[in-house]
Amino acid sequence: MTTPTLAADRNAAATLPPETELYAPRDGPAALISTHLLEYLLRLGDTDVVLAQRLGEWVGHGPVLEEDIALANVGLDLLGQGRMWLSYAGEVEARFMAPGRTEDQLAFLRDGGAYRNLLLAEMPNGDFAATMARQFYFDQFHLLLLRALTRSTDPRIAEIAAKGVKEVSYHAERSMDWVVRLGDGTDESSARMQRALNDLWMYTGEMFAVDAVELALMDTGIGVDPRTLREPWLASVAAVLAEATMTMPRSEWMQGANGRGGKQGVHTEHLGHLLTEMQHLQRAYPGAQW
Repeated sequence: MTTPTLAADRNAAATLPPETELYAPRDGPAALISTHLLEYLLRLGDTDVVLAQRLGEWVGHGPVLEEDIALANVGLDLLGQGRMWLSYAGEVEARFMAPGRTEDQLAFLRDGGAYRNLLLAEMPNGDFAATMARQFYFDQFHLLLLRALTRSTDPRIAEIAAKGVKEVSYHAERSMDWVVRLGDGTDESSARMQRALNDLWMYTGEMFAVDAVELALMDTGIGVDPRTLREPWLASVAAVLAEATMTMPRSEWMQGANGRGGKQGVHTEHLGHLLTEMQHLQRAYPGAQW
């Protein structure tokens, strides 16, 4: 991302309030839907950007050169998708809740509580098995979500989703391959993959939880009911884990339940550390440009 020209006063870049109800819609129901749309777009964009940052942490540290480059490329794909979602979010904000912010202001000048990414995306990289397990869980969900969003009644969302499907199809294939290779590999790789799958399982439930924002956009055909994605996701995950000779995690307790997860701005301590690094330049030198 290029950094925007911002006002010298850093306080001028206000962060999003923690709850959508704090906005003052201008034009009744239409503006309320736009408030929900803004929140929805931030969830999509923030998840992509945060996961891209996590994958970028592997640059120069990959197990082999090919994987070092591959991880960076997947991260760049997600960053590009995140830019499109956040750019659209800024336009929606400007149209109904001016002043709107640019994609860069949304990425670099919001605190952790204003981020709406899935908790899974902010989990630390750990070892290579943990990174691939996290990617596998997310890719299977991400592909289902984008395919469903190509049928959104919002043409812009449908267009962004259609572009993303092409890239995420590759992401899903790649992460599936690594789960199988590590899971059905040596005793060491198998143990590491099983441990990673077990440890990250508790963060997968949030992907299929719904709240008022998603319910409102489902009614208009703009958003997707994530509950309908759970069964196909489980089926895909189970098939891959069976091939990988891995055991399907069975815990039913999930982080992010009851409307208290990353999508509502309730995060782990890991996000704060990630944003400190990601936002350092813009925070230290407001308005800096290359």
